Amino acid sequence: MRIRKAVITAAGPSQRGLPQQNLVDRDGVQKTALRIVIEEATSAGVEEVCIVHCPGDREAYAKAAGDVGARLTFVPQESPRGYGHAVYCAREFVAGDPFLHLVSDHLHISQTSLRCAQQVVQVAERENCAVSAVQATRESMLPYYGTVGGTRVSKQPDLYTIERVVEKPTPTEAEQSLIVPGLRAGRYLCFFGIHVLTPAVMDLLAELIEKSTPSDRLQLSDALNRLAGKERYLALEVRGQRYNIGVKYGLLMAQLALGFEGQDRDEILTLLVELLATRQQVRS
Repeated sequence: MRIRKAVITAAGPSQRGLPQQNLVDRDGVQKTALRIVIEEATSAGVEEVCIVHCPGDREAYAKAAGDVGARLTFVPQESPRGYGHAVYCAREFVAGDPFLHLVSDHLHISQTSLRCAQQVVQVAERENCAVSAVQATRESMLPYYGTVGGTRVSKQPDLYTIERVVEKPTPTEAEQSLIVPGLRAGRYLCFFGIHVLTPAVMDLLAELIEKSTPSDRLQLSDALNRLAGKERYLALEVRGQRYNIGVKYGLLMAQLALGFEGQDRDEILTLLVELLATRQQVRS
């Protein structure tokens, strides 16, 4: 398995402006969130990138992508039928190949020399199967993420065989069917926003779309749950952190995390100390 294509979904109607938000990356350069996500994909060896967007957003996203636009394909999601449908919109671009998939409202910071997408792609190519990045996540965050259940792969403490996928489960549902042996109590393996998927996913999405009505919103997790019963499908506990810029204070937390990992770390720490000291003086 060689991964040379990536699909980035950026078509959520309520979050369509997020990819255009400017942040200062670890190298001290101001970039859009979309540009940072594209660079995450290309760091893993991807040569072609498809951006799935809302109708009318192509020009803005092409501008947000900057000088990497030559390797981009833009595909509109003509009707807002959900995340799974957005991925399916890229079926002609994927053209029967395995592909890297990222979401445009998550930024990732690795804790190793390999970026997060590189970690996932390396495992997928080595194991020759679909791999989703996951992170042990506290129960209170379940409403924000797809969650997997499964078993740890022998002698590989960061790798799991996925047996079930549930989109944003309730704590009760997670406790009943998604507990993974070896995780701390109250922690679950939630999606990280990075996947390597096989062509079978597009076939499964097509089946779900055929059975749906135009008003139904299709979740990618439904297709991934079926994938787990169809072929080998692994979860990799990535050595890194994800930052969901679509939640409250998400952009702030992502910017702080990027700053702390970059060349301006000392300057940012100084500014934060000065801010806290000023606030303390005001309260006094």
